Amino acid sequence: MAGQIVALGGGGFSMEPDNLALDRYILSLWRRSDREPRVCFLPTATGDSVEYIGRFYSAFEKLACRPTHLALMDSPTSDPAAAVLENDIFYVGGGNTRDMLSVWRGCGLDQALKEAWQAGKILCGISAGAICWFEHAISDSVVEGELHPLKCLGFLPWTGCPHYDEPGRRETFHRCLASGGVSAGYGIDNSAALHFEGSKLVAVVTSRPDAYAYHVVLTNGQVAETVVRTGSKK
Repeated sequence: MAGQIVALGGGGFSMEPDNLALDRYILSLWRRSDREPRVCFLPTATGDSVEYIGRFYSAFEKLACRPTHLALMDSPTSDPAAAVLENDIFYVGGGNTRDMLSVWRGCGLDQALKEAWQAGKILCGISAGAICWFEHAISDSVVEGELHPLKCLGFLPWTGCPHYDEPGRRETFHRCLASGGVSAGYGIDNSAALHFEGSKLVAVVTSRPDAYAYHVVLTNGQVAETVVRTGSKK
């Protein structure tokens, strides 16, 4: 059975360092009582930023887990497959989604993560680390300063749009959906996250009361969106 995916539109330790509600929710999905989970941070989308890695450890060393990270940009001898086998939860940071996916595909990490997910492990992430799991995404990594569709890993058969409450995100998703550039999917506000078991959406989690996630579809040629409330949790 496939594992779980938690897609954060924004928030978590990197955007809300004083509010780790979404990060704690991810750790709550670990069901084993014999040991704490090994959480592997993947900072590829920022070129393995040392500062970003430091913020991850500052947050997760305070939580009930064993934090690790996998740097790929300057570590040609890294063995991504071995790192995937050794860890339980994979937390993907934000940044340039297109560049990140290129690096992953080049070293086989994309396939290793798919196999980990299919084996029941937990995948999660913010922004680039949220949309990478979808078939398509609305991303600012295709052309700097602009929003465009991007083909991603396809673990989840929809389109994902993070930071949905920021200017231009909703409008771009609607336009691309109406033109046939992307499939139906989800818009995810900052401070909101979608929780999937396999490819089934089971919960919406928020770290502030005015954050939402939306199901965005094309019906009779018109874009329609509805607030997702399936198993909502705060």
